[in-house]
Amino acid sequence: MADSSEPHGNEAGLRADLETLYLHLRQTAEAEWDRDLPFSELLFDRWERARTLGFGDGASVYHASYVYGDVTVGPRTWVGPYTLLDGSGGLTIGENCSISAGVHIYTHDTVQWALTNGAAEADRSPVRIGDCCFIGAQSVIVRGVTIGDHSVVGAGSFVDKDIPPYSVAAGSPSRVIGRVTVKDGRATLTFDAG
Repeated sequence: MADSSEPHGNEAGLRADLETLYLHLRQTAEAEWDRDLPFSELLFDRWERARTLGFGDGASVYHASYVYGDVTVGPRTWVGPYTLLDGSGGLTIGENCSISAGVHIYTHDTVQWALTNGAAEADRSPVRIGDCCFIGAQSVIVRGVTIGDHSVVGAGSFVDKDIPPYSVAAGSPSRVIGRVTVKDGRATLTFDAG
């Protein structure tokens, strides 16, 4: 009986080719971007993936991101790695946004379905993130929320209510803790006292 851990036939050659490709892509990313990425991120083009998904011009989405349902993303929006964009209830993200690593955006929940032993359907409500927003790493945004233009959501926040435009929000649950002012091509964040 053959040892299943040994490469068979052309597998050894394929493995060698993949290792050579990986090293080449890794060196290129290091030289051009000063970064080291997993093989899948080196192999697949995140701008091409965004185009394939119908996102706006210049948008990008990492290969390690989950995208499903009705998701609309505006031009020049960056969607980081390990994100989840649930468009089952309708999700719109504006232009020039930064959706940081690990952000989860949900447009549905299965609370009623679970509590009723499957008698009730999942609840769905759209989420809208305006233009020029920054959503911090590991934040969770739940169904039915609107985040206004030029707003910041701090890392690790749980957003379960609307955030007005030009706001800084943070916490779990999130609350507005400051304001954003944009003037002469620069944004200034001011924080509430207390």
